[in-house]
Amino acid sequence: MKNNPTIILITGASHTGKTLLAQKMLEKYGYPYLSIDHLKMGLIRSGKTDLTPEDDDALTEYLWPIVREMVKTAIENKQNFIVEGCYIPFDWRKDFEEPYLPSIRYVCLAMTDDYIETHFAEIKANSSVIEERLDDTYCTIDNLKKDNHAYMKGCRKNGERIVIIDSDYNQTTNKILTL
Repeated sequence: MKNNPTIILITGASHTGKTLLAQKMLEKYGYPYLSIDHLKMGLIRSGKTDLTPEDDDALTEYLWPIVREMVKTAIENKQNFIVEGCYIPFDWRKDFEEPYLPSIRYVCLAMTDDYIETHFAEIKANSSVIEERLDDTYCTIDNLKKDNHAYMKGCRKNGERIVIIDSDYNQTTNKILTL
């Protein structure tokens, strides 16, 4: 495709700053973004699905085909677009033919165990910096470590690059802002 648009898929473990990064990209580049969480909650609250916010694997299967086709439409219309959320499968590339792939940039955020242990209070304090979290009780050091390990494992298994947050969060994520 000529004049490829830029599609940015931002995924990662809970509390890694996916929404914050998408917001920073919106502000810097003017690209619209979709929070998959908004789509999820719209479908759940409207009664269009019996799934609940805790049905992560089932939600990925349910939401990804919709999001995937939105991405294809944006590329076909030569529109820049950011999609952020944890419902992007690690094997996402299999769903796009070759003409689409050059337009898509995949970003997976993950924090190291040391970062989580050292910055846990800061992670918790910033958990609602963009979106208000109504229930954050599941955010524990052990749950964060487990979630981040799962993202690192899934990305590595599928040959995807991971942006590792291990010291300075802003410095690490600011490097991503350079398209």
